[in-house]
Amino acid sequence: MQDTKRIWAEFFGTFWLVFGGCGSAIYAAATPTGGIGLLGVSLAFGLTVLTMAYAVGHVSGGHFNPAVTAGLWAGGRFPLRDVPWYIAAQVAGAIAAALALLFIAGGKAGFILEPGALASNGFGGHSPGGYNVVAAFVAEALLTAFFLLVIMGATHARAAAGFAPIAIGLALTLIHLISIPITNTSVNPARSTGPALIEGGIALKQLWLFWAAPILGGLIGGWLYGRLIARND
Repeated sequence: MQDTKRIWAEFFGTFWLVFGGCGSAIYAAATPTGGIGLLGVSLAFGLTVLTMAYAVGHVSGGHFNPAVTAGLWAGGRFPLRDVPWYIAAQVAGAIAAALALLFIAGGKAGFILEPGALASNGFGGHSPGGYNVVAAFVAEALLTAFFLLVIMGATHARAAAGFAPIAIGLALTLIHLISIPITNTSVNPARSTGPALIEGGIALKQLWLFWAAPILGGLIGGWLYGRLIARND
C-alpha cells in the first residue's frame, strides 16, 4: 500500500460512521424531551456513510467496513493485497471513535460503563429484542449480502454518476430500521469491534458473530453480484 491517503481516508470514514451512528444511539436516542428513537438512529448511520462517501470516497473508495472490503474483493473490484491495510485502518478508526464516545459519555453525571452503554451489538440476552444466535447470524449475513449488492450496483460503471452515496446511505438506513431490534445492527465488523473492546464483557464475548456473519454475507453478496448480475458491456 503506497498511498497512505487511502488508509487515512478509511480511518476517518470509519471513525465518523461509529462516532455518528453509535453516538446518536448513546446521546440522542432517548432524552428527557423524547429523543430521536430508532428512526433517528437508523438515519444517523445512513448519513455518516453518505457524507463520508462524498467527502473521501474519491480517495479510498469509501468502504469504512471490513465486510465491504471483503465483498468488493469477492466481486472482483478490489485487490487482495490491499485488504489487510484497509481492514486495519477501519478497525483503528472504530476503536478511536469508541474511545471518544466513552470520553464524552463520561461527562454526564451517573454514567456507568455497562453492557450496551456504547451501543454494542449482541444476541440472546444482549439483543435488544431477545433474538437468539441463529436469528442474529442469519440477519447479519443476509443484510450484509444485500448491502453489497446495493454498493456494487450503485458504483457500477453503468450506474448513474454521482448518486452512489445516496443509494448506499439509504440502504444502510433501511438495514438499521430492520435489524436494530435484532442485534442493534452491525453489518460491519469494525463498528462492532470498537464498542465491544471498550465495553468488554458480553459484548466482547459475542463479537465473533459480528465478524463471521457480516464477512460471510459480504463475500456472498460481492460474489453473487459479480457472477450473476453485473453486465460487463
